[in-house]
Amino acid sequence: MTTNAAGPTIITDKAGPVTILTLSYPAKRNALSMPLREKLRDALRLALDDEGCRVIVLTGEGGHFSSGGDISGFDGVTALNGRQRMQKTHETVRLIMNSEKPVIAAVEGHAAGAGMCVAADCDIVVASTDAKFTCSFNKIGLLPDLGGLWSIPARMGLGRAKMMMLTGRTLDATSAQAQGLVEELCAPGQARETAIKLAQEIAQFAPLTHGMTKAALSRGPMSVDDLLTLEVDLQGLMFGSEDFQEGRNAFLEKRKPVFKGK
Repeated sequence: MTTNAAGPTIITDKAGPVTILTLSYPAKRNALSMPLREKLRDALRLALDDEGCRVIVLTGEGGHFSSGGDISGFDGVTALNGRQRMQKTHETVRLIMNSEKPVIAAVEGHAAGAGMCVAADCDIVVASTDAKFTCSFNKIGLLPDLGGLWSIPARMGLGRAKMMMLTGRTLDATSAQAQGLVEELCAPGQARETAIKLAQEIAQFAPLTHGMTKAALSRGPMSVDDLLTLEVDLQGLMFGSEDFQEGRNAFLEKRKPVFKGK
């Protein structure tokens, strides 16, 4: 692992086909300052461009996922430059949500505010049993951002999302799993390793399938007819892929397939 820096940075590690991106801003519990957001965007781009990377794990350093936005960095913010800040940040959100590679959040400690939104944006959330989730933008006069207004209701349902956002209450990990915010729980201190193990499990399967599945699901609710039309188009492409032929042959030959993402 790369040596930690004092300022905000992203630590990148690899475990075979899994790339681990660690939010590292320990002085502020990995608060999502603008420099950290931009570095996360750049690290995501590199991981997505890496043909050897099949799955990305996003986690935080020092026992916390992220304490949310860096409030001290809002000095001088205006309606105009605030919009520009959000537009830059949305590049990162789109990379997580719309990329063809699965992204797994590994949450220890707090995932608060923007940190909770980023975790919810990921495809799967793994959390230690002592993790806590808070969406309290109303305490500083802002509304949930970084995609949270879409991803949190999509996970929890509209009523539960409103409850979190309007009360600012903190959910413990067990409650978060029961309400759909978290997919898998693990022992304290094990979120990173649990997420890596899950990522390696996912990475052995056809990457084109994962990309197409994410692309379809990211379109959100649609009519049955629209969904079936999309299914015809996407499955037609998959029938023509090398990975489908490899998967079919491996099944018939009773061996493990070797997928290439082609």
